[in-house]
Amino acid sequence: MSLTSKQQTTFQPSRRDFLKISTTAATAAAAASVLPSSRSVHAAGSDTLKVGLIGCGGRGAGAAANALNADKNAKLVAMADIFPDRLELRRKTLQEEKGDQVAVDDEHCFIGFDGYRKVLDSGVDVVLIACASRFHPKYLQAAIEAGKHVFVEKPHALDPPGIKIVTAACEEAKKKNLNVVSGLCWRYDKGVQETVKRVMDGAIGDIVAIQETYMRTPYGLVKRQPEWTETEYQFRNWYHFNWLSGDDIAQSLIHSMDKAAWLMHDEPPVWAYGQGGRAASVGAEYGDVFDHHAITYEYANGVRMYAIGRAQVGCYGETSDIILGTKGRADLIKHRIEGETNWKYESPKASMYDLEHVALFEAIRSGQTINNGHYMVGSSMLAILGQMVCYYGEKITWNEALASNYTVGPADCDFQTEPPVKPDDKGNYPVPVPGSRKLV
Repeated sequence: MSLTSKQQTTFQPSRRDFLKISTTAATAAAAASVLPSSRSVHAAGSDTLKVGLIGCGGRGAGAAANALNADKNAKLVAMADIFPDRLELRRKTLQEEKGDQVAVDDEHCFIGFDGYRKVLDSGVDVVLIACASRFHPKYLQAAIEAGKHVFVEKPHALDPPGIKIVTAACEEAKKKNLNVVSGLCWRYDKGVQETVKRVMDGAIGDIVAIQETYMRTPYGLVKRQPEWTETEYQFRNWYHFNWLSGDDIAQSLIHSMDKAAWLMHDEPPVWAYGQGGRAASVGAEYGDVFDHHAITYEYANGVRMYAIGRAQVGCYGETSDIILGTKGRADLIKHRIEGETNWKYESPKASMYDLEHVALFEAIRSGQTINNGHYMVGSSMLAILGQMVCYYGEKITWNEALASNYTVGPADCDFQTEPPVKPDDKGNYPVPVPGSRKLV
């Protein structure tokens, strides 16, 4: 099993700690929509916002394009990745797509595990963090220390020590009036925002149960090349290694569970149990992650969330959020309410991926501050708890999970790092076996 037991974390926030009021994305986006059309000059004294990108995979390139869509006076000026071929590919495609908004010269293409620091030192105003997920806490912390506004992809941590780093970084951002926007993008979807608002206003009565479903085909697989070391292969195929990705709950199902958390006012559940494993996605290229999960979470008021995830080829796919209430039901993605109240969102749609960056840039230019830290931490911890109960086969409380010594890999790593999971003589990786060890 690829779980390590390093040092015990002393970070043990209570449930009450997670009930503090925070600025939600719905509030931020609503505020951005009523800002005056005239732009104010940002703190750097120029109307151009300089953007740096850390992580040049598909999601990183997508985040950069969304940011440039969101603000025509934003320019991408620096990029970092651990692979030069990947950085050059994304620089070329972004230049073709966004033209003069991409102004990344050779001197601002940074390769290596210290590339993120070079981006932070390059004079950027905003940094986009969308790399292998295990680095998100460290890079977020460094960006806030450097005084940068941040967009950071989900998941925001893979284990309780990472949660501690993210929590501290977001608190520091508040002190510095720095914006921190999360890649949990559904909170910026206009139709979902309106549907959530109506549910919270009582359109379906009291919530009694929530079903969250995210069933899809697996993420793209990277074929191993003979010149690659084991460590390089795992970094290139990182979605399929738990110590780099946090498994599929943290990569996919977290989006759905985040919407449920929103409806539960971001109060954490009391406990969870679940099941998961590897059934169909078999082969060395699938690393050590599970291809199916099913988790039950129970909240203090008795509401249960049922979260179902699958990543298999040739199977039925569905992404949905079904909210059951005493007076009806809501389908968040379809923006529909049925029961005593019947309603459907009909307003024009806009890209939630663009809107999260619109909110970020408008906040910077207006002198306002968005800090998504509260739900970044809460929803990432939901995913961590879900993965833990599936890996261990135990019923685990929220506080037990936070106080555990659960970690998913070494504190720091580079191409010389020995991966915590290695293939057997047939090239296959050991997959966690539920019930084979106990949480401590």
